[in-house]
Amino acid sequence: MTDWLELCRAAVADVDAVLERMPTRAEREPVVGSGEGGDETTAIDQAAEEAILARIEAAAGSVVSEEVGRVCGSGLPLVVVDPIDGSLNAKRGIPFFSLSIAVAEGETMNDVVFAFVHDFGTREEWTARRGEGAWLSGVPLGAVKPKDEVEILSFEATRTSLVARDAPKVADLAHRLRIMGSLALSLCHLAAGRVDAVCSLKPARSVDIAAAQLLCTEVGLALDLFDVEEPFGAAPLDLEQRSRVVAAGSAAVCSAIAAALLLDA
Repeated sequence: MTDWLELCRAAVADVDAVLERMPTRAEREPVVGSGEGGDETTAIDQAAEEAILARIEAAAGSVVSEEVGRVCGSGLPLVVVDPIDGSLNAKRGIPFFSLSIAVAEGETMNDVVFAFVHDFGTREEWTARRGEGAWLSGVPLGAVKPKDEVEILSFEATRTSLVARDAPKVADLAHRLRIMGSLALSLCHLAAGRVDAVCSLKPARSVDIAAAQLLCTEVGLALDLFDVEEPFGAAPLDLEQRSRVVAAGSAAVCSAIAAALLLDA
């Protein structure tokens, strides 16, 4: 049986080596192609993904990764990888970006059984196992919950125009905003009660959230893909479906934020 935690830790070391080999913007940010998800692929994205795929492909039945799409067959377990979540931060040397790996026994969010998110800035390690709980660097999460009244709302997947459009819509729902630059890490911070809600202002894909969502669900938080009708847990682990995502301490807070953001500007 694969020890996924140790394999993920080895993958972190692989990405660390890539970062050391490519220390500045000059090496990291050149565009080298276009990923299967439709976004530009930069040198650092490609190098990190190649290192991780080489590490995990022997243990995976199939892999969905941000740049190459689905590879390594069609079997299980399905491993969903975002080699660098927060790639703009990584390219610019801002220490808030992560490696996100989810292991699933099926094709939907509900099938994720193991989650791993590594913060390359703080070196914090976020993990979860379905039905067993979630941990921050080995310490159980769940004792500290997000506040019911949203003091801090974390926006992600942002452009200036999207913030200008959507921030006024949540002015009566959230006291303060944070825009940190990694959706996976923002969801992890929600699981730890560091922020009170998280929302992506542009459609997210499974690779962005598959791992971190398990931390949130394991500590009893609510998530919603509010651009699609299906329940969150039924969302496919692929690169085709995209939706904005909202997460908070309760379904009521999720619904209030989603309703506000769905209003016309």
